[in-house]
Amino acid sequence: MIVIASDHGGLNLKDEIKALLSERGVACEDLGTNNGDSVDYPDFGAKVAQRVSQGSADLGILVCGTGIGMSIVANKFPGIRAALATDVFMATMAKEHNNANILVLGGRVIDPATARAMVAAWLDTEFAAGRHQARLDKIAALEKDLRVQAP
Repeated sequence: MIVIASDHGGLNLKDEIKALLSERGVACEDLGTNNGDSVDYPDFGAKVAQRVSQGSADLGILVCGTGIGMSIVANKFPGIRAALATDVFMATMAKEHNNANILVLGGRVIDPATARAMVAAWLDTEFAAGRHQARLDKIAALEKDLRVQAP
């Protein structure tokens, strides 16, 4: 199950991605926003990141104007590896090297055809593991240490 959300700046691209997921037969749950009214991206980024972090969704996709804000929000959650990508190569590497569990896109900087190709590449790419897993283990250890040290 993939959860997806956007703010107003990513709404049109989110709808394009949902259409791609539907065409591919991928289960998807839209967590908002559902109109063009101005909203705060942290509210929607948190919904997706929380679901992936807690394991009630396998993967997530977030879209805001640039993708920067959603990336910052999502990466605050334990176990989240949200990757902001701007082209197919970055989306591929996000999965192959970083096993990104949330893909973040910019609705104002990526055209629909590119976004479709990026999401398809991210979904179709396998995590390479090996030396990359060792690096992710280091990130997980840092995350754990920081939680223990938090006041």
